[in-house]
Amino acid sequence: IILGSGPNRIGQGIEFDYSCVHASFALSDAGYETVMVNCNPETVSTDYDTSDRLYFEPLTLEDVLEIVHAEQQAGPVAGVIVQLGGQTPLGLAQALKDNGVPIVGTSPEAIHAAEDRGAFGRVLAEAGLPAPKHGTATTFAQAKAIADEIGYPVLVRPSYVLGGRGMEIVYDETRLAAYIAESTEISPSRPVLVDRFLDDAIEIDVDALYDGEELYLGGVMEHIEEAGIHSGDSACALPPITLGGFDIKRLRASTEAIAKGVGVRGLINIQFAMAGDILYVLEANPRASRTVPFTSKATAVPLAKAAARISLGATVAELRAEGLLPKHGDGGELPLDAPISVKEAVMPWSRFRDIHGRGVDTVLGPEMRSTGEVMGIDSVFGTAYAKSQAGAYGPLPTKGRAFISVANRDKRSMIFPARELVAHGFEL
Repeated sequence: IILGSGPNRIGQGIEFDYSCVHASFALSDAGYETVMVNCNPETVSTDYDTSDRLYFEPLTLEDVLEIVHAEQQAGPVAGVIVQLGGQTPLGLAQALKDNGVPIVGTSPEAIHAAEDRGAFGRVLAEAGLPAPKHGTATTFAQAKAIADEIGYPVLVRPSYVLGGRGMEIVYDETRLAAYIAESTEISPSRPVLVDRFLDDAIEIDVDALYDGEELYLGGVMEHIEEAGIHSGDSACALPPITLGGFDIKRLRASTEAIAKGVGVRGLINIQFAMAGDILYVLEANPRASRTVPFTSKATAVPLAKAAARISLGATVAELRAEGLLPKHGDGGELPLDAPISVKEAVMPWSRFRDIHGRGVDTVLGPEMRSTGEVMGIDSVFGTAYAKSQAGAYGPLPTKGRAFISVANRDKRSMIFPARELVAHGFEL
């Protein structure tokens, strides 16, 4: 039984749909009867011919328990897969297990170890991996004490959200007070998270498979925007452009330590930030992430199919022997002549208006705004990036006037890009 993602905001959920469909196909090929549970009509997972059976039902504990009961009357259930449908199935995992439902792949306890701030902090401490300084707060006084200790700017966000909803970079105490006052969902069980914001850092996304023994590094993606922009709104390059072999080795070792420490069986997505020489761990998602379709297409390896098989007991070595994974190497060891893939987010700026009918500020931040993404592929990074921009926003300008607006603290680093624009015939 595969749990889908349920309702989503526009632009979110395609990656979960992709993963659930691939899992259904892979498990059918492996001889299982597949059962899809999802209530979103705008998905391929709810097509009549994707799975052997489709339950078009809400993803609530009561409904899923009824479905599992009905299926168990018809025959033995090999298990329920919760890690391919995003946050909604993850949130059901522990309650399903408590009701005697067999959860396959990553266990509810392992999901908690990655999702809970304190438990994940212990995993990182045991592995000796650094994370940005952080704390949790339910009042302004608590939030102020944390911010004073770790220093501004801080990244503040609610607990348990998808798409960076409600996240903000706060530069002073006044704005912090206003943020806490505006937070409607703040409570002892749902505190606000306060993190040190890493200025001028490179953000890196890693998708990997772990079977309990062996790690398959699916891909390493280097964000083109600096850390602090939501990963769903960032452009990224695979293979990474400015990271060397030593950096990839560090990322591989860190990913393996986290997957092992958490107890993952299947897919894991980890977000890192490199500030100076220090590799910080930002967060780990013990599930299919937004980047899985991109990584799979860029490396021609069906990660979601492999994850579904690992959930039901297959090993990385067995999947290599079958041909589902490459016989040798992985996405962290792409050949030097491998094509470069660039993902770019599509922003519907023209559709957004404020209450006065004016266009919204197009500055990106930690809250996700994109409604889709495109992919540019080429042997040269610059051309791959240009293709991604043209795919997202139409033909690129080759002449005209560029307007540059930049904060005082960033003016020195703007000189080189400004010179480049002038060298290419643009006015400033």
